[in-house]
Amino acid sequence: MTSPSSAIAIPGAEIEISAVRAQGAGGQNVNKVSSAVHLRFDIRASSLPEHIKGRLLGSRDQRITREGVLVIKSQQHRSLERNREEALARLHELVARAAVVPRQRRPTRPTRSSQKKRLEGKIRRGEVKKLRGRIRSAAD
Repeated sequence: MTSPSSAIAIPGAEIEISAVRAQGAGGQNVNKVSSAVHLRFDIRASSLPEHIKGRLLGSRDQRITREGVLVIKSQQHRSLERNREEALARLHELVARAAVVPRQRRPTRPTRSSQKKRLEGKIRRGEVKKLRGRIRSAAD
């Protein structure tokens, strides 16, 4: 059995990873900032199947720009290599999630017993409301 992530391969030439040492993140931990990585992946120009491109572009992910470029930032590790691996793992996870087709729930009709039970509950609630109204009017 193959997993969805292994079935979809993203060529390395389509992924642009840049170290953002000069930009700085404004934090106090200089080591973290010096190893920050930005991964850029152009969804529209990629070799992914059209249905996956459509799902990615239609998702409400803030990392995807209007032009269809996915930007993943990683700076949680101290080493540049680990941040690259982290960004690539996030990209593959996102693509794998978009590749999974959600199962459609088959529309079902309510059974007679469930309809009867629902109607009995409505009648019971109506009777309780009537009783409450009588108790309040008797108290006044």
